[in-house]
Amino acid sequence: MTAEFLFITFTLFLAGMIAVPLASRFGLGSVLGYLIAGIAIGPVLHWAGVDVVGLQHFTEFGVVMMLFLIGLEMQPKVLWAMRARIFVMGGLQVGVTAALVMGAAMLFGQPWTIALAIGLIFALSSTAIVTQTLNEKGLMRSDGGQAGFSVLLFQDIAVIPMLALIPLLALPELTEALHHGDGHGDGHGEAGLNLSLVDGLSGWQTALVTLAAVGLVILAGRYLTGPVFRYVAGARLRELFVSTALMMVVGIALLMTMVGLSPALGTFLAGVVMANSEYRHELESDIAPFKGIFLGVFFITVGASIDFALLGANLALIVGLTLGLIALKAAVLFALGTLFRLEGGDKWLFALGLAQAGEFGFVLVSFTVANAVVPGPVADLLLLVVALSMLLTPALFICYDRLIAPRYSRQQAQEADEISSDARIIIAGHGRFGGIVNRALQAADYETTVIDYSNEQLAMLRRFGLSAYFGDATRPDLLHAAGIDEAKVLVIAIDNKDAATELARHVSEHHPQVHVVARAIDRWHVYDLWSAGCRDIIRETYDSSIRAARSVFEAIGYPRAQAERLTGVFEEFDRKTMLETAQAFIESDDPLSENSAYSQLVRDSLELWEADLKARMQKVRDAG
Repeated sequence: MTAEFLFITFTLFLAGMIAVPLASRFGLGSVLGYLIAGIAIGPVLHWAGVDVVGLQHFTEFGVVMMLFLIGLEMQPKVLWAMRARIFVMGGLQVGVTAALVMGAAMLFGQPWTIALAIGLIFALSSTAIVTQTLNEKGLMRSDGGQAGFSVLLFQDIAVIPMLALIPLLALPELTEALHHGDGHGDGHGEAGLNLSLVDGLSGWQTALVTLAAVGLVILAGRYLTGPVFRYVAGARLRELFVSTALMMVVGIALLMTMVGLSPALGTFLAGVVMANSEYRHELESDIAPFKGIFLGVFFITVGASIDFALLGANLALIVGLTLGLIALKAAVLFALGTLFRLEGGDKWLFALGLAQAGEFGFVLVSFTVANAVVPGPVADLLLLVVALSMLLTPALFICYDRLIAPRYSRQQAQEADEISSDARIIIAGHGRFGGIVNRALQAADYETTVIDYSNEQLAMLRRFGLSAYFGDATRPDLLHAAGIDEAKVLVIAIDNKDAATELARHVSEHHPQVHVVARAIDRWHVYDLWSAGCRDIIRETYDSSIRAARSVFEAIGYPRAQAERLTGVFEEFDRKTMLETAQAFIESDDPLSENSAYSQLVRDSLELWEADLKARMQKVRDAG
């Protein structure tokens, strides 16, 4: 048994290690890489007798962890501001999609009960794939990404009434066959530990227990997180802190399952409650690696679950149903995007991103079979449609990236706000970095032209009386409309590293009179911006790190003036070496890992640099 477990684990990790870097290199994204890995090793897993579906249910815990981390990033006031999209847009999407799929299934000759169950299954989308892909591509904070996340959140909520409704659709003939051991059940009838807190309760009693469980999660997240982690931190063991964080997520998921709620929804709620916790960042860093591992294996199991024998026997039917489902859901989502005034590419991102069936579809299909709602042969076809639609989702995102987004980028000048400002300072991006720069300049009575690509962000600014314009600042025609020809300064504060670098390159080449101040995400981004011609580059966490170092010097006994001289020496030295390495970096077009000139310089100079820096610092320390 031990050898079998190790063989399965090794096979899963090996497949991911080979496929994902290849998929990323070809611009396909990690999700498609994992799915391809699953398809490749599917025969191996079936040969080894692995219960792929059971493994899939286990690794769905990655979805639970992902929603907990998303909740940590979401302030309660932000969630409240999204309430209309969550409940109205999400409710319409689930309701309309389920009704249309139900109608289509009845046209194929299915009874209304089976058709309704199919509609409910296919109304859901893949939280795991969509959220992972949006985060990878930096699209989560776009209007389309936020709308998609709102609908996904409602779908997680909708699973609860679906689980309550499906048993009411049971067919007598299927119930009788199930009781005679039809063989399609999922094991719910087997003897085992029953941890449900709501079995045998009436409707109002179940509601009270459910509300009490939700209240317990909120209170525990708000008032117990701090004391528990302070107690654990006293042991000074990193692994204990990690295990406590995992224990907390597992415990919340277990409690939600015991009262019949979605564990993903419960952990998301807990994350929102803990968003202001002093341990928020520690929780994120501890749980993120486990989330990535579980999600990766989950995507592999989705690829491995495809029954190619059944697919080959019903190829035209299954492919037709899959493409029809994607087209129908995309049409519904596109209409909702229009209704809720999503603009341009965001509407297509919303429509294509959520057009697949989701991982909860696997759960609901098994649940319908176990409750005598859907016959086994039909359920097998439904599972293939769910898996195939999820497999096609990365291709839809690639289609958006390469065909749709560039088209709307070219039309951005028509869709963007008409810019009437004649300010000589342009700020591209008004997030946590650009917003502070803008406030400081306006406080000194300097007029600025702020351009941002998020309608929600701009709506918030305008509510506070701040002037801002909607548009993609990387568009040359929009820059022209913003007054780049007469501008003195351009502040680049957009989140996308590649887009920021391309914007710096364009302005350096075509508007050399403009002084560009660019935010760099990290040291390697500094090199990219330097190569693009930008010479005023601010690393986003550099200054705060220098201040932290100065505080440490003071804490260990140095006077403020001497601490500032020490950090000043370090800053001067770091700037000098950064200039040298940046020049070596741009002398080659090779990526960093293959840039021999850069590697040689660092290798030859590192020991001398360190000795020089230590000598300078010692001189300041001796001077007192």
